[in-house]
Amino acid sequence: EYATLTVDGLYPDSPGRETQDAYLVATRFAGDPDLHLFAVFDGHGACGAACSGFARDALPRLLLLAAEDDAAGGGGSLLATDPAGAFRAAMVGVNEEMHAAPAVDDSMSGTTAVAALVAGGALHVANVGDSRAVAGVWRDGRVAAEELSWDQTPFRADERARVKACGARVMSVEQVEGVRDPDAEGWLADEGDPPRVWARDGLYPGTAFTRSLGDLAAEGVGVIADPEVKTVEITPAHLFFVVASDGVFEFLSSQEVVDMVAMHQDPRDACAAIAAESYKLWLEHENRTDDITIIIVHIRDAQNGVTKRTPAAPGRR
Repeated sequence: EYATLTVDGLYPDSPGRETQDAYLVATRFAGDPDLHLFAVFDGHGACGAACSGFARDALPRLLLLAAEDDAAGGGGSLLATDPAGAFRAAMVGVNEEMHAAPAVDDSMSGTTAVAALVAGGALHVANVGDSRAVAGVWRDGRVAAEELSWDQTPFRADERARVKACGARVMSVEQVEGVRDPDAEGWLADEGDPPRVWARDGLYPGTAFTRSLGDLAAEGVGVIADPEVKTVEITPAHLFFVVASDGVFEFLSSQEVVDMVAMHQDPRDACAAIAAESYKLWLEHENRTDDITIIIVHIRDAQNGVTKRTPAAPGRR
């Protein structure tokens, strides 16, 4: 069982703004009853909507192509033998095709991408950027959040060092404007002024993430398309997983999102509740909201084909 929901962002200064989020659901991917693909894309820049839409359409095609090319060489399907390699080849391919596409101007626009592939008893998650995937796992009498991806942002010391080695500056907007010490690195996640990636000699690209698809300007200072891939074995304790844009996780933690999913039997109700709470929190902190996109997938019991239900917590049925 799964549900999806996209809520357009509220931008008072741009009332006709097109949503820049896109999502993909491909059950029985490649005609295989044991393969299911779920992905979310969060575009940025003036052509962000075109970039996220391009990535949504290109990723499944290139993922299949990577698998078929390997199989043709006698190595078996790459999705089966090396899913991380298949995802890397596909996402780098999306990036290259986007650069070459005449209909998409990705000179200063691009998109994040987080994709989850259910492959029998395994779950493979590839991430580029700051959208996120998280699982709900029954552990020690409660539903705990299990991170399936890692946000790639300048908050991470390894990512910060990597983009700096590519010639980037890493500063918040206030640091760029001279309000704060430009050399200080004590950023706080809840301050509302995160560290961003800037060119050495210009006020661009200003991304709050360190990896993306497209965005030639950002790519020039180390914002790359190479995904981080995580594989987990689906156990009886895995109840569901969530794939969502950072419009959800800007003010909600992974555990808070998992808790809200666990409160609803129907994933559609959970999507609506999470979107409403995210929207409310955005308006409590700012005069706008980001686009919000959520996919919630309930994991079926492989033994009997029945969707596993969250065990009732004390005081709740």
